[in-house]
Amino acid sequence: MIILNTGGTFNKIYDPIAGKLIVPKHNSSIEEIVKALHLTIPIEGLIFKDSLEFEESDRAALVDAIEKSREQSIVVVHGTDTMDKSAAYVAQRIEDRCIVFTGAMVPYSIDKAEASANLTLAIAKAMHCPSRGVFIAMHGLVAEHTKIFKDRERGVFCLK
Repeated sequence: MIILNTGGTFNKIYDPIAGKLIVPKHNSSIEEIVKALHLTIPIEGLIFKDSLEFEESDRAALVDAIEKSREQSIVVVHGTDTMDKSAAYVAQRIEDRCIVFTGAMVPYSIDKAEASANLTLAIAKAMHCPSRGVFIAMHGLVAEHTKIFKDRERGVFCLK
């Protein structure tokens, strides 16, 4: 298994100079959670963007990283706003792996609970994935990417 970090709210930290939340170009939030789980999982940082800034070239870079990986199970930490678009993009191009997208509505740096729970859920799915496909693991739910969505009014992921 490998974790591919693309950025998103999950990773955001407060930049006191800019006076805003930014996506840092490191994997420290994910590393901290994986360490607390007493696991050894490689983590690769890729794009380091808010998902609202994603372009097709970013999704292509994600697919390229998945294709280059030898791992059969891959967790993708991604922003929640366009997670569904990236999951669909990956699903159209990769069929022989178990790929689990996850993220957070609140940055890990602000509240560790949600990000930690979501990443732990995604890792568990990837570790025990009996089938191939693209999944989303959020808010206690794990489902094929076509069967889960972000309910923007309530700020949670739900089954369709």
